Formats: sequence, C-alpha cells, structure tokens
Amino acid sequence: MSRGVRAQYDVLVVGSGIAGISAAITAAEAGLSVALLSKEADAFDSNTGWAQGGIVGVSPEDSAELLAHDIRYAGAGANFADAVNLVVSEGPQLVHDFLAGRVAVPFSRDKSGALELTREAAHSVRRIYYAKDSTGAAIQRALLTYLAKTAGVTLLTGHTAIDLITNTHNSADIQERYRRTKVLGVYAHCDSAGCVRTLLARSVILATGGPGNLFRHTSNPDGATGDGVAMAYRIGAEVIDARYVQFHPTILFHRDSRQFLITEALRGEGARLLNHSGERFVPRYHPDGELAPRDEVARAIYREMEQENSDYVLLDATVVDIDLKKRFPGIFEHCKALGIDIRSQPIPVVPAAHYFCGGVKVDLDGGTSIEGLLAAGETACNGVHGANRLASISLLEGLLWGVRCGRNVAATLPDADARLYATIPDWVEPAEPEEFDPVLVRQDQRTIQSTMWNYAGIIRSRKRLLRALADLDYLSHRIEQFYRSATLTRQIIELRNSVLTASIIVGDAIAHPQSSGCHYVE
Repeated sequence: MSRGVRAQYDVLVVGSGIAGISAAITAAEAGLSVALLSKEADAFDSNTGWAQGGIVGVSPEDSAELLAHDIRYAGAGANFADAVNLVVSEGPQLVHDFLAGRVAVPFSRDKSGALELTREAAHSVRRIYYAKDSTGAAIQRALLTYLAKTAGVTLLTGHTAIDLITNTHNSADIQERYRRTKVLGVYAHCDSAGCVRTLLARSVILATGGPGNLFRHTSNPDGATGDGVAMAYRIGAEVIDARYVQFHPTILFHRDSRQFLITEALRGEGARLLNHSGERFVPRYHPDGELAPRDEVARAIYREMEQENSDYVLLDATVVDIDLKKRFPGIFEHCKALGIDIRSQPIPVVPAAHYFCGGVKVDLDGGTSIEGLLAAGETACNGVHGANRLASISLLEGLLWGVRCGRNVAATLPDADARLYATIPDWVEPAEPEEFDPVLVRQDQRTIQSTMWNYAGIIRSRKRLLRALADLDYLSHRIEQFYRSATLTRQIIELRNSVLTASIIVGDAIAHPQSSGCHYVE
C-alpha cells in the first residue's frame, strides 16, 4: 500500500461525506484495508458538511409506519417500498446508536441532557436530531475524528477520481473484453503531485455526492458535479430516476452571498413566506402552506416570482416565538454580516438546486449492476426518496447505506486477482498535451449551469428540454475532445463529468413527459 503511482487496497471508497466515511469505517472495522478518496484538500469539505437542518432519529411521538407514510407522501408515491421499509425500521436507531452514541455527534440537548427534536416540512411529528443550524458540520467533524482513530483506513485528500478501472475497458489482455465487466479500482488525479495514480481494489464504493452545481442557483458546494454518476454510467452501470432533481425553496438571495441555505427548520418553527406585497402566498398553491413538500413550495415561489417579475421572495422569521440567535446561530450571524437582522427583517430567498433523488441504481445492500461496484448516498438511487426527498432523510439514507455497503464488501469481497491486476496499465498522458485555459473551462461550466437552470429547472417543458439536450450534445463533443488532448486538472475532470451527468438528467426528463414530484413538466 505505497503512496507511489500504483497502490492496492481491499476497498476504495470515493467520497468523504457521511456515506463514504460510514462505509470506510464499517469496512475497516471488519478488518479490510481501505482507501478513502476526497478530491478536496480538506476532507471536511463535502455536501454533508453543508447540511443545516438535521437527521431523523428516534422520537417518542414516532413510529415506523408514520415515518414511512411521510416519506411516501413527500415522494409522490414513487418510492420503492422495500427501501422505505428498511430505512424506517433500521435508520433512526442507527442514528441514535452510531452517531449520537459511538461517534458522539454533539446534537442539541435540553437541560436534562435529552436529545432535542425539531420538525421540518411534510413531517407529521418532531423526530429530527439537530445541532443548532449546523447539523451536517457537526456530523462531519465527529465522523472524521472517529475515522482518524480507525485502523486500516488511508485517507487520500486532493485525489480526484477520473474513471473506474474495469477489466473490459482497461485490461491489456484482449480476452478480458469478452468477459463480464468487473470493477478493479480507480484512476485518480493527485492534485498536489500533478500525476495520475492507479489505485487498485477488490471493490469500489462510490459516495461522491450529487450534481447540484450543474445549476446556476444551487445550495451545493462547487465540487457537486455528478462525478460518481458519470463514472458509473461510462462503464455501463444502470442510472435511474435522473429527472428527479429537488430544488430547495429557500436559499439566501444576496449579491455578496452565494449558495447559503436557509434551513427548512426555520419554517418548521413558524417562519412564513411573503411576496413583495407582504402577502403570505404559499397557502394559495398548497393547503399545507410553508410545510408542504419541497417541490410544491419551490414551485409556489417560482410562480410568485414570475407573477411579480421579481428575483426573490421574503422569508419572515420575525413571527417565530423562539430565540433565533440561539436556535439558528449560523444563519443569524451570516445574515447579520450582510446587514440583515432576521429578528426584525425578512430574509430574501430564492429556490435553488439542492438534492438529486436519482442516481446509480443500487439494491438494499448498495450493490450495482456491475460486479465489484457499490454506491451510497446522493450518488446512489435505492428508491427511498421516490420523486421528491423528505427533509432530513438524506443524511439518514447516506448513513444507513454507507454502513450496509461496508458490511456488504466485508461479507462478499472477492479474492484479489494478481494476474488480472498486472494487466492494468498505468495512466498515459497525451504526447503533446494542450494547454489548460481556465477561462474556457469556467465558461463551459457556466454554460452548462445556465442551460440546466433555464431549460431543465423547477418548471420544464418538452421544447426547453429538447433545446437543452441539443446544446449539451454540442458542448459534450467539444469537452471530450479537449479532455483527451489536455493535461489533466480537477477542473477538466469535473467539466467532463458535468456535461455527461447533465445530459443524463435531461435525457431522462425527456423520456418521462408526465409530471411527478420534483419533475414538473408543463
């Protein structure tokens, strides 16, 4: 397990959010050698770390049946029943035992030491564990601390996965082309050394997050470019439900702030959405008002903005009867720095791309259609979310399927095939690489974001989607040609993944002309 160009492990986990870290810990504690890849220089930087609201835990008011009902209601009934039953029967207790217990996540507690519970949209009861308004950051820090004490894990930061290594695509043995495809590892770009490493493994778990940064307005970090979906798709793995991109209703709208989420928990505590006339408008679109499913609230805001010809609406938290500074310190301080006192002023908000309900098709143990490849978290689609995710279920799902992936590889890990590994060549750079022009790469990324926002966003039409597909098809040919001739960088790898994942989303949307959940077609 050297740190040279070539290395070998039992398991490679790509992605360092809640799903990836949970999978790595579980596999390592079963005695396997694990490499955990993060393309960020700091493994803390992930979608998990950005999550504000919370994670569903154990509540005295709750039951498996009630939680399942709420998940199906939010998911427009398109959920996979077996996956929902699994997450409601095992998930909350796992959060309580593993996160609140073993990992010691500092969830908010009352004076007696009992875990406090909050409620978000489409939840029937208070059942959500939270750490003020920085739940994801608290979970991420605690998991990384626990991971650092776990033997058998090698954390590789600044490593951007390029492609999955398979026998049929990469082996120098021509006979392997005719055999069943199996994943043997990952080619990864080491940013600090500027080289590509050949990382071999008996199993690979994809946990790279979603494609939220393919849209102009997003709550996601810049690295959310659909990498895992693109890599899996290129080797023939099944990708399903890609049309289901959830838009969060309330992202702060301010010229000096980008991608800052205003958690749904604020509406759960009683904050109201107002138009520029000061009118509470969401009840006109849905009887549950601000606590309707996210797709309904996002569309209500979008329609109101259209009618008023405005760029945002207002979230009024001044009516909330709690200490806002104490309960939502992150939001309070961020808004205060921008000149907004949320105790006395409404917050300007706009919907933005938030969560991917589709992804690489997996079974109840995280297995995909390709031998040796598993997936968990936002990269994967197991059917829990259906057509629209219920709030605070994503972290729960990522944890559960991360753990199940770790258990799966420990129980079914194939023997290392030294002969086959020896046929896998190291990466070959172009003989005369083209110069990297960051301006051109950034412009192509912005073109993708504008295309997806304008033509495949909150409200879609067949005409817009066909235009998007044509524009993306033109762009993809140019990007692929540049990728094959250029010296690799993280930005070029992400651009290649972005245009492919965007095309997958649009193609699936065109193939399903009927509206369902967050896929809304006029």
